[in-house]
Amino acid sequence: MELRRVTGLPPYVFAEIDALKLAARRAGEDVIDLGFGNPDIPSPSVAVEKLAEAARNPRNHRYSASRGIPKLRQAIADLYLRRFGVEIDPESEVVSTIGAKEGLSHLMWVLVGPGDTALVPSPSYPIHLYAPLFAGADVRMVRLEELGSDEAQAGETLLGNLAEAWESAWPKPRVAIVSFPHNPTTACIDLAAMTRLVGWAREHGVVLVHDFAYAETAFDGYRPPSILEVPGAKDVAVELYTLTKSFSMAGWRVAFLVGNAELVQALTKLKSYLDYGTFQPIQIAAIVAMNETPDYPKVVNETYQARRDVLCDGLTRIGWHVARPKGTMFVWARIPEAYRDMGSLDFSKLLVSEGKVATSPGVGFGPGGDGYVRFALIENEQRIAQGVRSLRKALSKL
Repeated sequence: MELRRVTGLPPYVFAEIDALKLAARRAGEDVIDLGFGNPDIPSPSVAVEKLAEAARNPRNHRYSASRGIPKLRQAIADLYLRRFGVEIDPESEVVSTIGAKEGLSHLMWVLVGPGDTALVPSPSYPIHLYAPLFAGADVRMVRLEELGSDEAQAGETLLGNLAEAWESAWPKPRVAIVSFPHNPTTACIDLAAMTRLVGWAREHGVVLVHDFAYAETAFDGYRPPSILEVPGAKDVAVELYTLTKSFSMAGWRVAFLVGNAELVQALTKLKSYLDYGTFQPIQIAAIVAMNETPDYPKVVNETYQARRDVLCDGLTRIGWHVARPKGTMFVWARIPEAYRDMGSLDFSKLLVSEGKVATSPGVGFGPGGDGYVRFALIENEQRIAQGVRSLRKALSKL
């Protein structure tokens, strides 16, 4: 049987690490899992209580609205005004999506097709690379691995790399996917860089899609800017905001596409043929989370920052020097020089087999990632400290 779309997908390298982890655990070994970025922090209790209450109401068991119920769209509009000072029309500039991955993937269906080209940073979150491909478009990589930790300089480097990729691409790209704070590299940019990015997109007739998954996940005084804070950004840009990380509601699958009304309405129309939206009790509970626990992201951030500090300080003590990220729930670690020739997949396997710590190999995030591994901050501080001690014994060349 001849298949479409999935035949060109490479092996899922993360599955190899997961298989090693599971085999070790079945053998009775204690493996500390810092691989898959699956938040372990509980969701807001008031949202959980509202979910249970709403689920008991049989009226909520029926089909819902694929675009999101009105109060849900109003809640995200209120959040944007409160958090970013951005006015959003809940009728025309918001559509609810079943997680950011679903929203991004289907958005590509209305933006690109065979013969079109999209610009995507590399390394990058896998769906950023594959969503345009699923829509039939070609992808041109934008180098991202050398952005560094300074937000202003990172923005300048990004714009230079975008311009370089634009000049070398044919046909000229219709879409550029960006995401800051960035997964996996943890790179951050400032509002001035966002402003220049919007100007570049307007000049070249490019649609900007900003995956704002880590909108609230930031440390050390850094405040991630929304691309919609840039005056006139709605002319060329849309943004994906999700409750996954900021409100620790990963399994609930609640996200939004906001911004340019034409693009939002195009996705709304497509989704009306594809789904009936998220289960309505989840939508109701998400309203409560945004309206009644607006400071919950601060609680989440305190947890991630404490874990970040334990991991980064611990790795530095054992001779593995890594940058301390200002955003995301990850640490992007360059493989120590003594082990760099192994490549990220074999090095990650070593960390599981000898160090009893699971990480994500950088090669799984596309070209440019192979010299790195990604740690996810999904274990408590004590477990992370235990993992560092175990790595110290395993990495004898440090």
